[in-house]
Amino acid sequence: MGFLTGKTAIITGAGRAVLKDGSCGSIGYGIATAYAKEGANIVITGRNVKKLEDAKEELERLYGIKVLAVQADVSENSDNEAVVKSVIDKTIAEFGHIDVLINNAQASASGVPLAEHTTEQFNLAMFSGLYATFYYMKACYPYLKETKGSVINFASGAGLFGNFGQCSYAAAKEGIRGLTRVAATEWGKDGINVNIVCPLAWTAQLEQFQDNYPDAFKANVHMPPMGHYGNSELEIGRVCVQLASPDFKYMTGETITLEGGMGLRP
Repeated sequence: MGFLTGKTAIITGAGRAVLKDGSCGSIGYGIATAYAKEGANIVITGRNVKKLEDAKEELERLYGIKVLAVQADVSENSDNEAVVKSVIDKTIAEFGHIDVLINNAQASASGVPLAEHTTEQFNLAMFSGLYATFYYMKACYPYLKETKGSVINFASGAGLFGNFGQCSYAAAKEGIRGLTRVAATEWGKDGINVNIVCPLAWTAQLEQFQDNYPDAFKANVHMPPMGHYGNSELEIGRVCVQLASPDFKYMTGETITLEGGMGLRP
């Protein structure tokens, strides 16, 4: 039994994706795998039903935990508060409590220069990332207050360093960083641990970015000093496990940055 046995974690954007070599190609799924190995029951959300079903089947079969897969898409022109409320209601009906919220989902039109960006492309990043994080945090707050739970949000070096061709993605991620800091300030008194991770992992999305926008990829994506990109499960997923650990509560209110997927810098 792992130390997260009996805990319930919501992980957005956790459908199963694979790289060209067949290995794990999704940060969300890597995190879900790390949590499953520690015995947590998991709620996974995403837009692609097939990817969610594949993730549920594999996680339950390999690790003997319970997975609730819920198709959910926070997007422009949708009743997004209702979408998120449905996820939370189903989670409570299935598991009765929420211990960890991980806001990982994000879509964007990376590779498109700012002057060529459309409003629709900008909204894609804002709704799927910043607004989704906002709605999930608000909806989960009462339950996280009850469990003295944890929130783990995701930002990016794109915002920290101003990556070429990633204006909407960078803006959404910087918004999430600010939102996380405010929540850490406001929710610390409730015993809720709020942190943010800025990873660099080799994912199917990054692989596609390299194929579709080689110039932007070359300008923005640099090999970390350790000589390899972060592993979605063994490095980023394990950091997210640590951030939900009862032994990590003393870090409430801090911002954690995962530099290139390789370590913690408080």
